Amino acid sequence: MAPRMRIRRRRRTKIIATIGPASANADMLEKLFIAGADVFRLNFSHGSHDDHARNFALIRDLERKLDRPIGVLADVQGPKLRVGRFSAGKVQLQSGQKFRLDLDPTPGDTTRVQLPHPEILQSAGIGTNLLLDDGKLRLRVEHVRPDHLITTVVTGGTLSDRKGVNVPDVVLPIPALTEKDRADFAFALEHGVDYIGLSFVQRAEDVAEAREIAAGRAWIMSKIEKPQALDELDAILALSDCVMVARGDLGVELPPEDVPLAQKRIIRAARQLGCPVVVATQMLESMISAPAPTRAEASDVATAVFDGADAVMLSAETAAGQYPQEAVTMMDRIIARVEGNDGWRTMIDASRPEPEHSVADAIASAARQVAHTIQAPAICTFTSSGSTARRTARERPEAPILALTSAVEVARRLAVVWGVHALQTTETHTMTETVARCSRFSLTEGFAKHGQDIVVLAGVPFGQPGSTNALRVVRVK
Repeated sequence: MAPRMRIRRRRRTKIIATIGPASANADMLEKLFIAGADVFRLNFSHGSHDDHARNFALIRDLERKLDRPIGVLADVQGPKLRVGRFSAGKVQLQSGQKFRLDLDPTPGDTTRVQLPHPEILQSAGIGTNLLLDDGKLRLRVEHVRPDHLITTVVTGGTLSDRKGVNVPDVVLPIPALTEKDRADFAFALEHGVDYIGLSFVQRAEDVAEAREIAAGRAWIMSKIEKPQALDELDAILALSDCVMVARGDLGVELPPEDVPLAQKRIIRAARQLGCPVVVATQMLESMISAPAPTRAEASDVATAVFDGADAVMLSAETAAGQYPQEAVTMMDRIIARVEGNDGWRTMIDASRPEPEHSVADAIASAARQVAHTIQAPAICTFTSSGSTARRTARERPEAPILALTSAVEVARRLAVVWGVHALQTTETHTMTETVARCSRFSLTEGFAKHGQDIVVLAGVPFGQPGSTNALRVVRVK
């Protein structure tokens, strides 16, 4: 039997790569993973179930080939609000003119168009802003009627069929999951994805509903892309397994100058709770058609790394771009360069949250301190649910985290967590056995050498989730 290819990242921040026409084949998926992709994203806004099933199978084939757990994110579309169609396919709206939005399906013209969402009509008030086509056009509501809205065009432009509508000012009485989303959700769970990306979250109740459907079969990744979600951020994070700063729609509904502050706020709040946080959208967008990013894009990625994000995400760059492998390689290089900078470690240490008042958090905090003091090459955790590895990652230790688990599902989910190198292995039942296993994997995975000391975390009794209560310093033999 051929020896297993040893793949170890030399960075802590993870990379998510979106799969699409440019990458949906076995050869490119392998190139992307070896280049640095830790998690693959299936975007259910595009493609059929057959397409996603084929891509999912390719990822799992790659996982078996490389014998390394790979995370898979199923990103469901969420409620898409759109205007209807126009008789001419598009119209030109002038600033200052009146424009009617109604429920009539008759194709529109320069005076009106269908808005097939009665929820907007019910929720809008005088002065409510409506953003069309990703914010390119802005309308302000002047009159509200049961079956239509009269608006004034604040910012004009070309409006064509089925363009999107954003309503940043109000909470809309619509569920986060449409019928399509529920079908996609069920499909994704049936195929064993590791995370469900929940789009357009507005309330904590949206996350609670998704958790009930998932029933522990996948982590819920709440996408923060609505201003209303920021109003309930703490409650949403408390119910989420991980969170994404989805800057696309968030950047439409918030003023551009507010988006960087929102990003920092979300990352800071997520880190406080030990909730893995992903920064997404337009990170290396110029690499869709160019072999290198702009300097501003490189700085944007670096900012997310300096802020302590668990992962950064590539969207169209790897899904439809001309340079998918180069985009992942560049992302990997930027992260590695930032994490090799002394200023990065200073910022990470300065932003570390205080441990919670629990034994498990106290042990995780102590592990970071002990590893720092003895310059340990690794912290090894045995985890049945992933909580020990997540708590240790919350501390942002200098030493990489080697997470051993008997559940392949847990190893896959930990692929998105900062600094964690997860492996599946058989259960251990004694501390002696645990120490020996950590020592062996630290050697075989290239973390430690003979004679070096590593830090080992475990829970007694063994196999009981959330029972981390033991710390050992172990000399690798």
